[in-house]
Amino acid sequence: MTNILLTICARGGSKGLPGKNVKIIAEKPLIAYSIVTAAKFVEAYVGKAAMTLSTDSEEIRAIAAQHGLQTDYLRPPSFATDSISKTPALNDVLLYEEKRHDLRFDLLIDLDVTSPLRTVEDLNHAIKVIENDDEAINLVTVNAAHRNPYFNMLEQQENGYYGVSKKPDVPFYSRQQAPKVYDMNSSFYIFKRKYFEGNYNGSLNDRTMIYEIPHLCFDVDSLDDFEYLEYLINSGKWTF
Repeated sequence: MTNILLTICARGGSKGLPGKNVKIIAEKPLIAYSIVTAAKFVEAYVGKAAMTLSTDSEEIRAIAAQHGLQTDYLRPPSFATDSISKTPALNDVLLYEEKRHDLRFDLLIDLDVTSPLRTVEDLNHAIKVIENDDEAINLVTVNAAHRNPYFNMLEQQENGYYGVSKKPDVPFYSRQQAPKVYDMNSSFYIFKRKYFEGNYNGSLNDRTMIYEIPHLCFDVDSLDDFEYLEYLINSGKWTF
C-alpha cells in the first residue's frame, strides 16, 4: 500500500493578511481545520500515513501542537520567504520525515491552511485519480471557472481595443461552446515521490492532473472570506 505524508505549511510572515494562518474563526485558529482533516485521514490509513507541519514560526508551531499536530521541525529561513516556491520547503520536510520514520513516502499531500473546505473523501478520490495515471507527476485541486478566456474574459489587443483573452479558430457564441476552464482553489496538492526526484518546481508542469472538488471550495485570503467561512461554519451549512 502507498505510504503518504500529509504536510501543512504555514509561514509566519503573511503580508496580505497578517496572522491569517492562526486567525480565530468560529472559535478555532484557521490552521486547526486542516489539522482535523489530516488527523482523520491518518486515522483511516493507520500505519501508512503521517502528518507534519512546516513552519518558520514558533507561535504557529505551538498553536498547532495545542490542536494535535506536534513537531520538532522548523522550516529553514531560506525556505520561508515570499519570493521562493514552496517546492524546496516541501522537499526539506519530506526528507526530514522520511529520516524520522525510517521509510520512503510515495505521495506527499500538501493541505493549504487558507483553503480548508475539503474532506477526507476528496483526498481519497484525488489519490485514485493520480495513481491511475503512471505518467502523472502531481495533481492540483480546482473548481469550474465562472469566467472563460475564450468567451467572456477580455484583454487589450495590439490596436488598443479589447477582445477575448484566448482567440479560438472559430468564435464561440455561448459559454457552453467554449472549452471548459478551471480555477485553482488551493485546497490541496498531491505530489508523487518522483516529482521531488526530477527537475520540477511549482505546482504546474507538463504532467499535472486536476481533481475538481464537487462542492463549495475557496481560498480564504481577505476579511470578507473569513466572515463568509465563519458564517458557513456557525450556520451549519458546512461541517468538517
